[in-house]
Amino acid sequence: MKRRQFIQKSLLATSGTWFIPGFLKAFEQTSLNNHLSNDKILIVLQLSGGNDGLNTVIPFRNDLYYEKRPGLSIKPDKLLQITDEIGIHPALKPLAEIYDQGWLTILNGVGYPNPDRSHFRAMDIWQTASSSNQYLQSGWIGRYLDAQCSAADCATAHDAVEIDDTLSLALKGEKIKGLALLNPKKLYQATQTPQLKALQQVANQHPHDDQHSVAYLYKTLAETVSSAGYLYEKSKARESKASYPNTDLGKRLKTIASLILSGVQTQVYYATLAGFDTHVNQAPQQQQLLETYAEAVRAFADDMHQQGQWGRICMLTFSEFGRRVAQNASGGTDHGSANVAFLMGGSLTQAGVYSPVPSLSDLADGDLKYSIDFRNIYATLLQNHLQAPSSSILGGDFETLPLC
Repeated sequence: MKRRQFIQKSLLATSGTWFIPGFLKAFEQTSLNNHLSNDKILIVLQLSGGNDGLNTVIPFRNDLYYEKRPGLSIKPDKLLQITDEIGIHPALKPLAEIYDQGWLTILNGVGYPNPDRSHFRAMDIWQTASSSNQYLQSGWIGRYLDAQCSAADCATAHDAVEIDDTLSLALKGEKIKGLALLNPKKLYQATQTPQLKALQQVANQHPHDDQHSVAYLYKTLAETVSSAGYLYEKSKARESKASYPNTDLGKRLKTIASLILSGVQTQVYYATLAGFDTHVNQAPQQQQLLETYAEAVRAFADDMHQQGQWGRICMLTFSEFGRRVAQNASGGTDHGSANVAFLMGGSLTQAGVYSPVPSLSDLADGDLKYSIDFRNIYATLLQNHLQAPSSSILGGDFETLPLC
């Protein structure tokens, strides 16, 4: 096979003709050794679409909440009260149980200066940890991987794994990119096709190709095959036997649990639950989505606790923005700004409600004002949990919070 044929076949892979698009957004380093800082695990759950935080964590003592949402508010006798002032959506009963065990911190008023209400731009800001006027090409988790590089070695792609078939910007660094997969076995099987093996043979014959783009493809291919084999072999060691909901999120969290129990050397996992853009008929949609979320998270927390792993884990849940305070005319809510975030784990230093729900009378153009910059949360997770240099990764000094 000639170089030109290799490139043509690689382009076919990128276009989606094969199971592995773009070589699975693959990574750039060859070492399969773990060079990361400790045995802690970070899990990031993204609620895509802009979850309505005001109907998730509810200030039921505030008359303005019911005034602004006459048809959408959660009545006091329906919500799950957790403090004298705050309740949570009734669909979050499994989360209330986690809260009662001291495994949950609720962070209200999370946002950033000059918020953007575009889904794509707001998600880019969250995933890159940029300011609203910055446009970055690397994600905050990807830069965490980059920060592990030394003169001799770097982290590997499987040190940050997204349970999906595409890789989010959050996991893309300048030197290292994380790995996207839905199932370790299917990933491995996909790398064993005759076409891919033929390409790998060509790659092995040209380890130092002088054309940068071709050399990158050669190296990417070899490393994808190698890491796929590693993940598959490790994942066979011990699959979680716990019962999880038969939902996409339940299956993804069970995959994460199985990888953790198998001893895979991964420090960051990323997963997404979509569908939270509730402009119309919000109540039943959010009910179903929050049930899906809470049931899956509860199953995962119980599984990890019973297996002695929960103390290693910190799980962050976020959405790219909240919704406006007032309901709209279609029984839904429109794009807002500040929102609620959840932090869960078995070794939180400050569980409970960390910050109050923002004022419903002192608004910014009809939206809640933020009190916690989301990068303070990132800095906390990087510095305190993963023991990484947060200022260089985030591009600035952000105060850590006493959470983990």
